[in-house]
Amino acid sequence: MKNLLVTENVVKKFGDFTALNGVSINVPENSIFGLLGPNGAGKTTLIRIINQITMPDTGNVLLNGNPLKPADIQHIGYMPEERGLYKNMKVGEQAIYLAMLKGMTKNDAKTQLKYWFDKFNIGSWWNKKVQELSKGQAQKIQFIITVMHKPKLLIFDEVFSGFDPINANIIRDEILQLRNEGATVIFSTHRMESVEELCDYIALIDKSNLILEGKLIDIKKQFKTNTFQVGLLTDDKENLRKEIGAKYNVQEASFKSLNDELKLNIQLKKDENTRDLVNFLHQKGSISHFVEMIPSVNDIFIKAVKNNN
Repeated sequence: MKNLLVTENVVKKFGDFTALNGVSINVPENSIFGLLGPNGAGKTTLIRIINQITMPDTGNVLLNGNPLKPADIQHIGYMPEERGLYKNMKVGEQAIYLAMLKGMTKNDAKTQLKYWFDKFNIGSWWNKKVQELSKGQAQKIQFIITVMHKPKLLIFDEVFSGFDPINANIIRDEILQLRNEGATVIFSTHRMESVEELCDYIALIDKSNLILEGKLIDIKKQFKTNTFQVGLLTDDKENLRKEIGAKYNVQEASFKSLNDELKLNIQLKKDENTRDLVNFLHQKGSISHFVEMIPSVNDIFIKAVKNNN
């Protein structure tokens, strides 16, 4: 798959502090790419470099195969975590002004704004000042300003901050639609459930270093432990647990169910297979629950950062 954005060995220092230490990422076209990391890891510095707010000390940034240049700002939409609307300015005139800074004509800006304001049913906000809006309402305006010039690359930093669940779902659906229409999205957040739901690829930065990158499904396979969550209906839980434990690596499990069964996590060794496990369990009780434990993004985040430390 072709990459829309590539960073090559990007280094950025502030005095004696290294914010990015040779970070290289590959963001495929038409994907949603999760840029993850603990607070202070270097994510925001990398985003600022991509937006040419600051420059790398060494390394390269390529957009569509070519070195990033000032004019490329017209192809990028950036919604920062710290929102940047002018509170005393009217919503409509501010949106037109910011759109023209991205290279849109006034008429094109008005056309796109009418489309988005109608879509979100917020036409009555046009002549309001930003300070009259709630945080969630201002977030919607910021989202529209970010996407209205139809950029190739969209960068969202904590995009769901300030949204209630209903509006968060609306914005989520719009991000997916933009991706389906050809946009590439870099998505930075601490909400791992959003990464799980939206992202095709992820990169994890910790202490200025890239420690993990790739397709999310491949990373999940890399971190899985061949463990199965099992529920067994039996009249003798204690003895059955001992019997299974004598053959397999077993731990107590906790999951919600409608039955009062024996609940276990069973980890298979490399030379053990799922079919033999299922056949063995069938002989010992009635299987009410059998699920492979696939690591969540949250699990992967915590484990990778702990290993790095």
